[in-house]
Amino acid sequence: MPEPQGRRRLDQPRSAGRFRLSLDPDAFGRLSERLARFLGTGTFLFWQTIIVVAWIAVNLLAVSLRWDPYPFILLNLAFSTQAAYAAPLILLAQNRQDDRDRVSLEEDRRRAEQTKADTEYLARELAALRIAVGEVATRDFLRGELDRVFREDRKKSGKSKKQREERDGDEREPGEGKGRKDDSRWDDPKLDDVRS
Repeated sequence: MPEPQGRRRLDQPRSAGRFRLSLDPDAFGRLSERLARFLGTGTFLFWQTIIVVAWIAVNLLAVSLRWDPYPFILLNLAFSTQAAYAAPLILLAQNRQDDRDRVSLEEDRRRAEQTKADTEYLARELAALRIAVGEVATRDFLRGELDRVFREDRKKSGKSKKQREERDGDEREPGEGKGRKDDSRWDDPKLDDVRS
């Protein structure tokens, strides 16, 4: 049995012949932001004030050109229409700004977490370096230990300073100066602290 032509079948998609209004949300959002930005400028307020003053002046003073008598119903309708369109446009612009702020906030949060992780890593590395440097013998520590060992060695040997000088004098070759200070082994300025 053939189907009647007026009925549409539910198991088939609609034909593309019907006109559908499709708006690009981004393009409409950009337009609404521009309009909202313009509505908040001094230029808009200036020109709106000029138009309203001219409207009222012409309708009050020029009797032959009067198109909106005294209660100014048409002017009131224009203001109402402007407000009816301005409010949703401003809200749409605010929603788009909120979306941008949310993305920016998430990016800032991610960047802050990365910075915190980097800072914690550097703090751990710095602490490890401090521990490693603390375990390394410093020059002052080595000098102190050498000085202590040198003094202990003097005490153990039981020799006096005079005996050491005599011994050192015997070891010198003729023409050399007296004492250790002229010996080439003691020319290193780093050992001055050890000798004193």
